[in-house]
Amino acid sequence: MKPFTDLKALFPALQQEAHGQPLVYLDNAATTQKPVAVIEAINHYYREYNANVHRASHYLSAKATSAFESAREITRHFINAESTDEIIWTRGATEALNLVAQSWGRSQLKAGDEILLSAMEHHANIVPWQMIAEQTGAEIRVINVLESGELDLKSFREQLSDRTKLLAVTQISNAIGTVNPVEFLTKEAKAVGAVVLIDGSQAVAHTSVDVQKMGCDFYVFSGHKVFGPTGIGVLYGKKNLLNEMPPWQSGGEMIKEVSFSGTSFNSLPFKFEAGTPNIAGVIGLAEALNFVSSMDMKQVAEYEQSLRERAEQKLQAIPGVRLIGTTENKAAVVSFVVDGFHHQDVGLLLDQQGIAVRTGHHCAMPLMNHLGLKGTVRASFTLYNTADDVDRFILALTKVIDHEPVKPVHEEVPDLFAVMPGEKNSDLSRQTIEEALLKSGNWQDKYRQIMLMGKKLPQLPEAFKTDDTRLHGCESNVWLHYFYDQENMTLHFAADSDARVIRGLITIVLSAVNGLRACDIQNLELNTWLDQLGLLNHLSPSRGNGLKAIIAEIHSTAHRYY
Repeated sequence: MKPFTDLKALFPALQQEAHGQPLVYLDNAATTQKPVAVIEAINHYYREYNANVHRASHYLSAKATSAFESAREITRHFINAESTDEIIWTRGATEALNLVAQSWGRSQLKAGDEILLSAMEHHANIVPWQMIAEQTGAEIRVINVLESGELDLKSFREQLSDRTKLLAVTQISNAIGTVNPVEFLTKEAKAVGAVVLIDGSQAVAHTSVDVQKMGCDFYVFSGHKVFGPTGIGVLYGKKNLLNEMPPWQSGGEMIKEVSFSGTSFNSLPFKFEAGTPNIAGVIGLAEALNFVSSMDMKQVAEYEQSLRERAEQKLQAIPGVRLIGTTENKAAVVSFVVDGFHHQDVGLLLDQQGIAVRTGHHCAMPLMNHLGLKGTVRASFTLYNTADDVDRFILALTKVIDHEPVKPVHEEVPDLFAVMPGEKNSDLSRQTIEEALLKSGNWQDKYRQIMLMGKKLPQLPEAFKTDDTRLHGCESNVWLHYFYDQENMTLHFAADSDARVIRGLITIVLSAVNGLRACDIQNLELNTWLDQLGLLNHLSPSRGNGLKAIIAEIHSTAHRYY
């Protein structure tokens, strides 16, 4: 199929380099890049008619209000809602889900009622319902997911009953790309009297959405996943349900009249839009929806599928790569694992070659647990990606896998602390580490040095990798042991991880603390030193949190002997 060759030029962020190489952005399931038209629409609002909406009679406010409410009509048309009263602005899909849970759920559910979710839901479509279940006494039921990633329709029918008051299910899985038969699910759920909520966050940029045809009662999505700004989202709700629901948040705009004897609330949609809204975000979202509406979505879907199929075919030809989510009915999301590699390491090494993917559990931990995984590498495509992007991604992954996986330095149970960084007979002293990192001219070189250090770190025998010694707060597994030398009053640490980059960071930290007295460790400014080495500003949040957890545990251990 002919690619959308001209589209990439419309997205400024895609024109830059990453680590000295042209950027290949394959993290579209997390957030999409923004076209010039969206950026300029936001800029134009702030430059030309910045004012609050609905509340003033001057020219700027009238112009802002007109654009704001025109955006509501654009959104109504985009998902084919019946009325603009059914379009509620939120900060994103997460807030929209919480709004329905706290307003509809809290007022309608009671003990004995059941909430039906699927095992592939995003955390945002799980946790609000768990909270409501605790508050109301309702129970959560879960639809099984088959090994292929397909929703188990047999399980759905078994879980669905006259006790089901709500079905809340994703249209497309963000983690593995499964497209659910939402029209069928909605029809079946409505037949037993259930209310239906569809999470369309992963769908709106890839397929035409018609909420009336779908038949759902609620539909939510986020602007930033459909080429729009962050911090803006949409809740669609059927008018009769929204009218019956109590306000969730209170303040300005959502009221008609306030006195100390009582308050009356505004009509739809303003009843659910307390306070000054994200006006610029709404205007930017409208421009993004106009951009998508200008496309033939059938052609877009076919093109994206061609990219996915190209990627999957090439991945299946690479030894050690296993696809996760193999159902035929999929969106342009490719999730996979690589034998012998932690998903964090794969993502890091791809990033060093200019390839942006997502790694981890993708805010779908129940699904990962169900599939027996800690996480995956996810490449997600959209209309501005190309076949060349796919090929560069595959070439980069091949280079990653060509590196030998880390092998244990010892298999027997040794003296764990004899060869750890910082000890006298270790060549990974603080001084040698400082020399290696400070000589590195750029962040890519530093990362390379960190990975090499991780290779030199002795692995813990499996017998030492227990739940009792595993640290929390790290996305990868980290185990930490210590020994206190009473004669010399010094502490000695041994640690390991299933992620190479974390092993490298462990090496750096242990080089600074091993063999020191507890008081010296307590007084050691580790964060300052790591900043001097040029590490803290460049670590991703997941890796940074892992490093902080290791340092916190070492300080906690030292405190016990201080």
